[in-house]
Parts: sequence; C-alpha cells; structure tokens
Amino acid sequence: MAELKSRLRTDLNTAMKARDELATATLRMTLTAITTEEVAGKQARELSDDEVLKVIAREAKKRRESAEAFDAANRAELAARERAEGTILDAYLPSQLDDAELATLVAAAVAEAGATGMQQMGAVMKLVQPKVAGRADGKRISDEVRRQLG
Repeated sequence: MAELKSRLRTDLNTAMKARDELATATLRMTLTAITTEEVAGKQARELSDDEVLKVIAREAKKRRESAEAFDAANRAELAARERAEGTILDAYLPSQLDDAELATLVAAAVAEAGATGMQQMGAVMKLVQPKVAGRADGKRISDEVRRQLG
C-alpha cells in the first residue's frame, strides 16, 4: 500500500476516535476518491504515492472551487465548510510555490523552449508542469506563462 494512503487511513482512524466529524468526513471522501481511481479502467491497481498525491490535489481543488461558488451564492456557512475541508487536505500536499518561485521556473522554461510568443505556450507548459509537480495550480501556471509570453 502506498505510504500516503496508509497515512490517510491512520489519520482517519485517529479522527474517528477523536470524534472529529469534519476530518472524518473529509478523509473518507478522499479515500473513496482514491479507491475509485484504483478501480477505474480495465483492471484494478494500487496507486503510487505520486498518483495518490494527484488525487488529493484534485480533491483540494474541488473544495476551493466549491467554496468560491458558495461565496458567490451567499452561502457563507457552506463556503466555510469547504475551506475547512481544503485545509485538512492541504496538510497532505507539498508546500505551494510562491509567486516569485513560480515566475523563476516559468522564466527558465521560456528560455529553454526559446519561446517568443503565445504560439509556444504549449511547449513552455510542457516543460514547466513536471518541474512544478503539484506545487502550483494549473491555472496559476498558465497565467504566469501568459504574463511572461504576452
């Protein structure tokens, strides 16, 4: 079993014993998403830590987007719940890059690709994505690439 998945299960048991409803629900949903990913496709398989990390990042992104939607609909209590769930999931993700670090990585990729305009955005994104690897949201990356190429 992947180390991260094992940690999630251990933390779920701890949250259940502590009667922490928010953490229990969040970790259960995350483990369900991981299990769904494992059985998707033609054959069931065990996810690696990197794949589990991608699932957790996807779940955290869902929480951020839901919180924004609830804020737009004036549902502050639901937005607060989604943000709290996102905070729990963030503990399992690598620390996010700040804007300066992201700009440096993008600038290096632009130079490496020899990009001069927006036509080469795809090539730059292809170089930046592996270097960032879950430490920045795709939208943040593309916005920075656009800013530097535009």
